Amino acid sequence: MTRRFASPPSPAEFEALAHAAFARIPEPFAPHLEGITVHVEEFADEETLRELGIEDPFGLTGLYHGRSMDTDSVWISGEFRPRITLYRQPLLAEWCETDVVLEDLVTHVVIHEVGHHFGLSDEAMHALEDQAR
Repeated sequence: MTRRFASPPSPAEFEALAHAAFARIPEPFAPHLEGITVHVEEFADEETLRELGIEDPFGLTGLYHGRSMDTDSVWISGEFRPRITLYRQPLLAEWCETDVVLEDLVTHVVIHEVGHHFGLSDEAMHALEDQAR
């Protein structure tokens, strides 16, 4: 079967997909997402990959940068706002190699990274993803 794709979505389109995923995150989580920014990069940089022990740059589709809410404190200052970075090329590759709808793939990655913001287990992240569909 030959799969046909239009032009690959731009970084701005990926960011719009991420914001749409944020909008579907239910209570009681939604009010605590304020301040998280979304960035789109082509790939993770070498330092990030090295720190995470990932050799293949296609092996990382997203990353949460920040302190999880379960370790945050009003006494901590001077840190950057929490952010989620989506890595466009690895997401495009996974999209092309699987039958997953791109919106679903981006939602999956966003919810996984949001789960890190809340300090959730993988099981809780999957439950949150089910609620956001």
